[in-house]
Amino acid sequence: MSLRERIAAALADPSGNDSRNVVDDLLSALEAGDIRAAERDAEGKWNAVPWVKRGILLGFQIGTLTDMSQDGGATPVFRFFDKNTYPPRQLTLEDGVRVVPGGSTIRRGAFVASGVVCMPPMYINVGAHVGTGTMVDSHALVGSCAQIGERVHLSASAQIGGVLEPINASPVVVEDDVIVGGNCGIYEGSVVRRGAVIGAGVVLTRGTPVFDLVRQTVYRGTAEKPLEIPADAVVVPGARNVTSAWGRGEGLSLQTPVIVKYRDDKTDSATALEGWLR
Repeated sequence: MSLRERIAAALADPSGNDSRNVVDDLLSALEAGDIRAAERDAEGKWNAVPWVKRGILLGFQIGTLTDMSQDGGATPVFRFFDKNTYPPRQLTLEDGVRVVPGGSTIRRGAFVASGVVCMPPMYINVGAHVGTGTMVDSHALVGSCAQIGERVHLSASAQIGGVLEPINASPVVVEDDVIVGGNCGIYEGSVVRRGAVIGAGVVLTRGTPVFDLVRQTVYRGTAEKPLEIPADAVVVPGARNVTSAWGRGEGLSLQTPVIVKYRDDKTDSATALEGWLR
C-alpha cells in the first residue's frame, strides 16, 4: 500500500494502530525531499499536494500535548510543550545544515537541504521545503508548507506565511535566487518568481495590488489564483493616493508595492551575498 493510501486509511480511522507510523513515515519522506506539499507543473504553475497536507493535519489530530523540554540537568534549558507527533527535527553534521546557536528551531517534517544557513533565532515549520544555499536570517519565519528555492536570502524578520488549510490552497512559494528584504511579509499563497528582489518592508498578500512601472500593468491575486511577482522584478514599498473626496482632501495615501525595475548586473552587485559568510 502506498503512503498516500495509508494516509487515506488512517484518516478514516485515526485511532487505528498504524496512524502514528503513517505520520512518522510521512514526515520522514518530507524531510528527505521524497515528497513535497506543493509541486510545480509543466506550465510553471504551483499546486498544492492535498494528500500530503491531509497527512500533516492527521499528525495534529492524533498527537497529544507533551512536555518536550530539552534536558539541561536539574533545570531544562529549553522548555516547550507541543503535540508529540511534531518534535523539533534532529539534525546531524551529515545533514550539512549550518545552525548557528541562539534559539532556532526546525520542526519535524521540514526539508532543509545541505548548505542552508540558519541564523538565530529563526523557525522553519512542518511541510516547508528549503533549497540548498539558502540563508534564513535572524527572526525569519518559514511557515508550514512554504516552498523556498535555492540560493534564496530571507533577510532578518522576513515572514513567509504558511498555508496548511484549506487543503487545496497552494502555499507561499519563493523560487530560486530571490532576495527577500528585512521585515517583509509574503502571505496567502503568493508566488515570487525566480530572481526577484523584494525590498525591505514590502508586504504581499492575495489582495495586494502590485504596480509595475516598467511594464505599466498591475498584478493582482484572485480567489482562483495567487498574486505572482514576475521573475527578476525589483519590488519596493510605494504609495497610491486615496481617491475619495474626503481622503484626497486629507492628503491620505495607501501603501502598495511597486516594481521599479527588473534585475540587471547593477542590481546583482548591490544584492550579492558574501560567499565566505556561508
